[in-house]
Amino acid sequence: MIQILSRVSNVRSISDNIWAINLVSPEIASIVKPGQFINVKVSESYMPLLRRPFSVQQVNADEITIIFSVYGLGTALLSKKRPGEILDIIGPLGNSFNTEDKFDTALLVGGGIGVAPFPFLTSILKRSTKNIITYLGARSSTHVITQQLENVKVATDDGSMGYHGTVVDLLRKDFSGSQYGNPKIFACGPTPMLRSISKLIQEIQVPCEASFESAMACGFGICQGCPVELVNDEKKYALVCKDGPVFDIRSIRIPYGS
Repeated sequence: MIQILSRVSNVRSISDNIWAINLVSPEIASIVKPGQFINVKVSESYMPLLRRPFSVQQVNADEITIIFSVYGLGTALLSKKRPGEILDIIGPLGNSFNTEDKFDTALLVGGGIGVAPFPFLTSILKRSTKNIITYLGARSSTHVITQQLENVKVATDDGSMGYHGTVVDLLRKDFSGSQYGNPKIFACGPTPMLRSISKLIQEIQVPCEASFESAMACGFGICQGCPVELVNDEKKYALVCKDGPVFDIRSIRIPYGS
């Protein structure tokens, strides 16, 4: 974990209300792994007080990229940054996806902005001989982000692009009619999507690692503010920021109402 001042090299809108920022950070770019995140201080003032966590979307030489939706003061301020400005960032934080397991096909399943860690994960998986299929779910076609992904299949809530329904329903349909050999699912998205995937893998018996989303204060386990409940473990809880954000989905009791 490193705390550094990083220079913004590019800021751009990539989809409806979704932004990408490139940060010059050779120290983090050289050691970060897919699934890890950085914690960003979005303002020099104390408003907002807390840092914001963002998955590393891609690594290119000495730069890292993050993407985000604008939904509050912190992300609104971040979207207004300009090249040359300096951001105080901490990272890389958390654990990463395990790409060394024995599997033939990587099934990447993302919901909404949960697609964030997948371009970086895809670039690592492409170095192997593994097949990659990406499933994306979004509200509508204007919220679909397919850049730097492989073999993309899309599901939208309104049917404006791809399959009309949820991304998990699309995945279930494909499993009923396809043979993926020896697959592994990598998932990231909102809690309801992860809950549906958890139910699906009980039916299809496929290993699945999921990156969980959570509000975080410190980002490295001091504040104890991002607990998830464990299943069949001596410890009752784990922390998303420190023990995750990537977990075997079967090890987490996913709450309802989120």
